[in-house]
Amino acid sequence: MTTRQRSQAERDAIPVEIGYALLSACFLGVLVFATIAGPTAVWDLPAGMENFLRVAGLWVAGGLAVIRVVHVLWRYGQRG
Repeated sequence: MTTRQRSQAERDAIPVEIGYALLSACFLGVLVFATIAGPTAVWDLPAGMENFLRVAGLWVAGGLAVIRVVHVLWRYGQRG
């Protein structure tokens, strides 16, 4: 692995890319959580089913958000 000096533009792009990764992950997480747990706000479901949907929504949304951050930052690292 060789090291080289990064230009100012390359150094400025890093926080922008991190911000994009986090913002898009949050958006994805909210969208997935609303999709999975949303029916609990609309319909009168049994308590066990409501809890299951909320917990499943949290786990799936959190996992996909982490995967999104890793994916965006991995692709950014591969460009350089």
